[in-house]
Amino acid sequence: MSDTSRGGIKMASNLRRDENDARGIFLRALLDGSLGPTVFMRDVLYSIRQKKNDISSQFSLPAGHKVKSGEFVTIRPEHVMTHDNTAAVMKKFQSIGVEKFKFSHQAVFTLDHDVQNKSEKNLIKYSSIEEFAKKHGVDFYPAGRGIGHQILIEEGYAFPYTLTVASDSHSNMYGGIGCLGTPIVRTDAAALWATGRIWWQIPPVVKVEFKGQIPLGVSGKDIIITLCGLFNKDEVLNCAIEFTGDDAIRSLTLDDRLTISNMTTEWGALAGVFPVDEVTIKWLRKRVEILDMKRFENPNLKNISDPFKHPRINRERIDLIEQEPISASPNAYYAKHLTLDLSSVSPHISGPNSVKISTPLSQLEKQNISINKAYLLSCTNSRASDLHVAAEIIKGKKVADGVEFYVAAASSEVQKDAEANGDWETLVNAGAKVLPAGCGPCIGLGVGLLEDGEVGISATNRNYKGRMGSPKALAYLASPVVVAASAIAGKITSPNFLGSSSFPTFENSFEQKSSISINLKEQFSDDSLIPLDQSSLPNFPESIKGELLFCHGDNLNTDAIYPGKYTYLDDLSLEYMANVAMENYDPEFQKVVRPGDILVGGFNFGTGSSREQAATAIKARGIKLVIVGSLSEIFKRNSINNALLLLEAPQLVNDLKKHFGTRALSQRTNWLAEVFLTQGTISINQGEKIYKVGALGNSVQELWVAGGLESWIKQNVQ
Repeated sequence: MSDTSRGGIKMASNLRRDENDARGIFLRALLDGSLGPTVFMRDVLYSIRQKKNDISSQFSLPAGHKVKSGEFVTIRPEHVMTHDNTAAVMKKFQSIGVEKFKFSHQAVFTLDHDVQNKSEKNLIKYSSIEEFAKKHGVDFYPAGRGIGHQILIEEGYAFPYTLTVASDSHSNMYGGIGCLGTPIVRTDAAALWATGRIWWQIPPVVKVEFKGQIPLGVSGKDIIITLCGLFNKDEVLNCAIEFTGDDAIRSLTLDDRLTISNMTTEWGALAGVFPVDEVTIKWLRKRVEILDMKRFENPNLKNISDPFKHPRINRERIDLIEQEPISASPNAYYAKHLTLDLSSVSPHISGPNSVKISTPLSQLEKQNISINKAYLLSCTNSRASDLHVAAEIIKGKKVADGVEFYVAAASSEVQKDAEANGDWETLVNAGAKVLPAGCGPCIGLGVGLLEDGEVGISATNRNYKGRMGSPKALAYLASPVVVAASAIAGKITSPNFLGSSSFPTFENSFEQKSSISINLKEQFSDDSLIPLDQSSLPNFPESIKGELLFCHGDNLNTDAIYPGKYTYLDDLSLEYMANVAMENYDPEFQKVVRPGDILVGGFNFGTGSSREQAATAIKARGIKLVIVGSLSEIFKRNSINNALLLLEAPQLVNDLKKHFGTRALSQRTNWLAEVFLTQGTISINQGEKIYKVGALGNSVQELWVAGGLESWIKQNVQ
């Protein structure tokens, strides 16, 4: 990709390290406020001071270049995690034709999604992943060790001031420990294995400032549920969040921070990063002691010496970040500034079937909503502290008749800790059904899924229609204490209903004290942007024609586009995938769609998980082009990487909603469109109406002509 226009990926590699200044030229520009919060570039700082690498190994930019939101760069993450989808990534890697990893230490494999599946087919897949890891010297964590995101925190692959990515949408969680965690997709992972680098578009940065102190009885889960419901108009869509507010943040435990960062994914953000403070440092130093005791339990640790020094979490590394902390410069640029007074937050419930709906528990419990299933599991809320508070609520009680209460630890280490302090036994004695450490029902796999007409309450991160089972079920999200109390009561309730004296009474919900301001000032006053070259590359179409097929739903998630039950069936044909596209959104879609249609979606299209099939299934169905009001960045990555063209046209979407309404989920419009891809215009019915949209730059064109990123790498890798 040689494009050097604004829309292209900068591939220059002449950025050098300044031996006399540990910040380096590129970092100095960031500290001057060019991009905003320097928290997102801590891997550069650590690389310079610890590894002494050239900055160009992290970012491919010319010396002194000012990074701007919206600009494309290439990056080299510290680590890249893949889970069960490693098998699919392996196929892509092998098709590229590369024989070995560029940096084998960069990759981490964790088997966590379909761990209940003991079929021969799945066991063979798991075995093949393990053998592949051994062959290439990649760190491997087998089924049962835990959820990948939790493992990366425990084992230090996600470390403060570094950039770590994963082929899973909840890699945002790493932000809780001060690591820039952001999701990639399967094709990205294959590219990283082969080259060590991927493309990344610098996101807008949003400052989320916490004020006040978190009240007793309120958790990190309540805070993020409140944020998702309070700012539910895409205020942080495709942005990177920096959490600020020193005193308020100090009142949050590290586990609270991990929960909040984890669900910034559902809020729509690409990352949610907390500052590194004394709470972080204390956790890391305690972790050094734990890893020292467990050093012989991890087969990935080779040549263990005495005294032992963990390769990632060690005293020297912690000393470095403590002695040389990073904070945003006073004049850092933020696209938006949101505030929330934590003292005004009360326990909240998300749903049903949407994270955008947030209701105070004190209001919802008055509705006496009976439940059939309760879930205390997932990377969001099944750490030792979560299991402990649930056990305290549930001790000496029994799960209500007719309710199934499922519990799974975030990792095997977490489960051992809960067993040691008695919390696990308390939960089991109350009637909890134990599942192996892994994702399970959260992704809609294994036993315990919601059935038609059932209601579930869960400590997980997603309650999209059909994700945890039947599309005809209702799913709510809540904190671990509320989930535990509801399992005992048989209805959505607070621990007060059970007579718990340790849980405060929230008879009336607080009015959340919050604010939002949008920065109308341009990020740069100078005219330093290179105009977009609107020319068309050879073999790239100047325009595409087709009838608009309108699917009006806003926040249409990837579970609706491509159901989770198909996600880890790696041998499905493209034809099969095409025939299940949009199954959870509209069962009638397959009867309405025609090859050659231009699909028009609503706002925040493609939100949710990182599953690549959401894009490939639409493409396989014969859709030429997708036009949306706005879209999730992770769906955008999948589309670009798989040569599915897409554009944002909010006015067109609003006009279609006004003209056709929202009664039919999938509506043939008889609007014949010609979309001029490099000019950035959409012509309806031979010029009857014209819409201006963003033109597709040469980088996107180049990937489309090549047939996607996988093919491009195959053609260009040396």
